[in-house]
Amino acid sequence: MPTPALLLSFSLLAFLSWLAWFWFFRKRRVAALGEPDRRILEQQVAFYRRLPAKDKQRFEQAVAGFLEEVTITGVETEVTALDRMLVAASAVIPLFGFPGWRYRHLNEVLLYPDNFDEDYQVQNAQRNIIGMVGSGAMNRMMILSKPALLDSFAHPERRQNVGIHEFIHLLDKADGSTDGIPEMLIPHEYVVPWLRMMHHEIEEIKDNDSDINPYGATNEAEFLSVAGEYFFSQPEQFERKHPELFQLMGKIFRQEG
Repeated sequence: MPTPALLLSFSLLAFLSWLAWFWFFRKRRVAALGEPDRRILEQQVAFYRRLPAKDKQRFEQAVAGFLEEVTITGVETEVTALDRMLVAASAVIPLFGFPGWRYRHLNEVLLYPDNFDEDYQVQNAQRNIIGMVGSGAMNRMMILSKPALLDSFAHPERRQNVGIHEFIHLLDKADGSTDGIPEMLIPHEYVVPWLRMMHHEIEEIKDNDSDINPYGATNEAEFLSVAGEYFFSQPEQFERKHPELFQLMGKIFRQEG
C-alpha cells in the first residue's frame, strides 16, 4: 500500500504535469491578426493570395504564432507593421505544409538598413550580403536586409526572396548540418532522388542551361534555398520550366495539389 508520503509525491507530480500542460497550451493561444495585418498579407504576399479561405486563416494563425515567439528588431532602422508581416510570412511559407511546426532554434530576427558583411557590419561592407543565419555569438538569430526583404515581396516575378531563402537555410540547419538535405522535412525515400536531381540541376546552371539563379550552383545548401525561392515565388513558371524538380520539391515541402 502506498505511504502517505508517496501519495503526496504522486499528487505533486500530477499537479506539476497539469500546470506544465496548462501553461504550454495557454501560451499557444495566439492573438488573431487584425484587419490591417490581413490587408498587408493580401496586398504584399502572393503565396497568401493564392490560398483558399480556410488556408488563409491557418496562415494568419501561423503568422501570429511566429510573431509571439520571435522578436523582430531593427538595427538603426524602424520596424513597421509591414516589416513584421513580411518577416513572419517568410517564415511561415516554407513550413506551411507542416501545420504546428515551429522554428525552435530562432529567438530573434535583426533587420538591417542595408546590405552587410560576414562580420554583420553595414558600413563599408566588403561583401554585399542581404541575409544570413547567425552563428557563434549571433546564434539563434537571423539577419536580413530590410530593403532586400521589401523588394523581394514587391517583385515576386524576379523569383528571389531573401526571407524565404534564409528560413529554408534555417530548416536545412535544423538537423545539425546545412547541406541541402533538410532531414527534418524530406521523407527518407526521397533523399536519393533529391540528391540526383539537385546535382543534375546544378550542372544545368553551370552550363548556362537553366533559369535558376546562378548562385544556386555555389553548393547544395544554396541550391535548396535558391530553388525554394523560385518554387514559392513563381510556382506556375517553376512547374512549367522544371516539372520534375517542381514535383519533388512539392513532396519535400508538402505542397502537392
